[in-house]
Amino acid sequence: MKKPAIARRPTVNAPQEVRIIGGQWKRTPLPVAALPGLRPTPARVRETLFNWLGQDLTGLRCVDAFAGTGALGLEAASRGAAEVLLVENDGALVKTLTTLKTRLKADAVRVERGDGVAALQQRRGQGLDVVFLDPPFGNDGNPALFNAALLAARQALGDQGLIYLEAPRAWTGDELAQLGLQLHRQGKAGVVHFHLLQPLPPQ
Repeated sequence: MKKPAIARRPTVNAPQEVRIIGGQWKRTPLPVAALPGLRPTPARVRETLFNWLGQDLTGLRCVDAFAGTGALGLEAASRGAAEVLLVENDGALVKTLTTLKTRLKADAVRVERGDGVAALQQRRGQGLDVVFLDPPFGNDGNPALFNAALLAARQALGDQGLIYLEAPRAWTGDELAQLGLQLHRQGKAGVVHFHLLQPLPPQ
């Protein structure tokens, strides 16, 4: 039996392109495919996020686990990240991301087709610096996927690493603590809640 498609997130008048807002590729357009529910992280949210992270990401190792348009991962690479892995399950989006990587001569960027959670699980214990999580929302908020993604990200993260999370609701401190995480920063844009998370200190 064919599984029903999962919408990435609610979409209203999704843009046909977005632009990188900082770093060496500032103002570079990124195409937004006409796929149901695909809507990249808005520029004003990305601006807030990279203010939180610091504008210079030189030397950092990052994974964009549900890459979509690549807006988050390419923004990190534009700002000097040493390694950026873009993981995406949709073949057409992977092709677009690969074309962008080639056009930008983005040697620090690697594009991988596959499941974002599985990709993070394979990197358990690698001490990543930043993990970007923007999983598909689905009609029910996809709680199982969010839990699995957060757990896998935490296990791949270094002690000083950070997780960026977009979700259809705000995550509570108690929920995050069960996954070994705590809230560092939080914001809201329209229906989307965005969080910057860090590991709980060792007991």
